[in-house]
Amino acid sequence: MTGADVTASWERGIGRWWVYQRERFPLVQHGPLILAFSFSAVSFSWMLRTSAGWPSPLSAVVAFGTCLVFFLQLRIADEFKDNDEDALYRPYRPVPRGLVTLRELGVLFVLCGVVQLGLALWLDPRLLVLLLVTWTYLALMSKEFFVGEWLRGRHLTYMVTHMAIMPLVDLYATGTDWLVFQGHPPSGLFWFLLASLFNGMVIEIGRKIRSPEDEEEGVSTYSVVWGRRRALGTWLLVMGLALVCACLAASRIGFLLPLAIALGAAFAASALVGLRFLRRQTPGAGKWIENLSGVWTLVLYLSLGPAPLLLRELG
Repeated sequence: MTGADVTASWERGIGRWWVYQRERFPLVQHGPLILAFSFSAVSFSWMLRTSAGWPSPLSAVVAFGTCLVFFLQLRIADEFKDNDEDALYRPYRPVPRGLVTLRELGVLFVLCGVVQLGLALWLDPRLLVLLLVTWTYLALMSKEFFVGEWLRGRHLTYMVTHMAIMPLVDLYATGTDWLVFQGHPPSGLFWFLLASLFNGMVIEIGRKIRSPEDEEEGVSTYSVVWGRRRALGTWLLVMGLALVCACLAASRIGFLLPLAIALGAAFAASALVGLRFLRRQTPGAGKWIENLSGVWTLVLYLSLGPAPLLLRELG
């Protein structure tokens, strides 16, 4: 059996799902960000409610597991939504090339929901309310709110309506703390959720700013739709809005100055890289924007969760 035969046999079996996650939902890349995202949510809610100790490990586990599955569901929903375009313009992707089928992904989507349901019932059945709200919004998103044609011509509106899922997922993650142990949201949670909304836009825009040589036919990147200068300016604008909201959230837990310094430095680095990108749009240069969006996300959530929590304990 040749090497090509071994690879083909592996892809036909369980290995094809490993290939799928590597290409479309790489756990090595997404896992740490989702862990920071979910633990930050639980920790921030905890710090709003109390001044000592650590959040419940069970809350942290349920928040991480549920958020990880939520983001996988978002990826699967995109596979269905973009299937026709992928078949036409991106035949190298897993579904068009036959690695996995939409039916199999649909089954995986349902299994993900079963996992989320089980985790919610395990921790506190009241979480089902928040879960149902997020599921409903995700279902509406997958159908593009039944106004898909109208939305596609309004790229900013499209982005905002789709990124609104981020604070809903974050609300669920924080709910594994406040709903279980207090029964109602703590004061100050709003700014954390709003920072999550703008941070989702940072990631969304950042991954769709590319150099001219890296653009693909049929892919409506923001660098094509808005032009590179406007796309980069919008990326920095939503990053600034996320910074303001994060500062307001941090002020509620006594961590304003450290967060402002950390995110201020990240913002300055992003602005410098953005200027360099505009001056020298070499192949692959847009990847710097995407990577910085990930770094920004990590710094923001670490600064609103683990870092201030650890500082409290050391202090």
